[in-house]
Amino acid sequence: METLFYSPLTGILLTCGSYLFGVFVQKKLKLPIFNPVLIATLVCIGTMLLLDISLEQFNRGASMIQLFLIPATCVLALSIYRQRKILGQYFVPVVCGCVVSAVVSVVGSFVLGYLFGLDEVMVLSTVANTATSPIAVDVTDQIGGLVPIAILCVLITGIGGAVFGPTLVKIFKITDPVEIGVSIGASSHVLGTTKAIEMGEIQGAMSGVAIGVSGLAMVFLVLLLQFVTG
Repeated sequence: METLFYSPLTGILLTCGSYLFGVFVQKKLKLPIFNPVLIATLVCIGTMLLLDISLEQFNRGASMIQLFLIPATCVLALSIYRQRKILGQYFVPVVCGCVVSAVVSVVGSFVLGYLFGLDEVMVLSTVANTATSPIAVDVTDQIGGLVPIAILCVLITGIGGAVFGPTLVKIFKITDPVEIGVSIGASSHVLGTTKAIEMGEIQGAMSGVAIGVSGLAMVFLVLLLQFVTG
């Protein structure tokens, strides 16, 4: 049994099986809170604790799935290309909105971190929480934060956007598809974008644009703050 857990198939099968179970649950219950990624995460953690599977054993296979993260993000370029005319019409508002989102996210992380008494390393680990994983990992590593904490923060913001994004759109009565897409993509990156795509092609395309623009803005802002603060 221990030899089986060291096989790369363990992480691959556990990850894929958990996600398929999450999709099944969401289709049956049809509630936003039952997000497939959230369910898959909880199932993976529970299974690893129950069967005493270490993170090293799990990552032997799960790390292979991570290789598809960047290509999957790049696929969003197709929907952006299809909506290039709308992007051209709203280019300036979209860029401004993404920059403001990045500023609020980074500054808010610093302020809340110091208010709650987090040490500098922990604060630096949370500043890239609204960027997509590849960007967040690189930024966090460069500024001296803890990459695992950064990934956790990215996961929380992504799942939060996917679960609560549609509800917040209804509460604030946002009807413009461009506004919806930019707000979701800028605050909850790829995981939120999966929900934006379900809401409509324009929403998904604008959310994809927001991932890239917000990520670039966050990189420059974090490095600038690091330079200023020494």
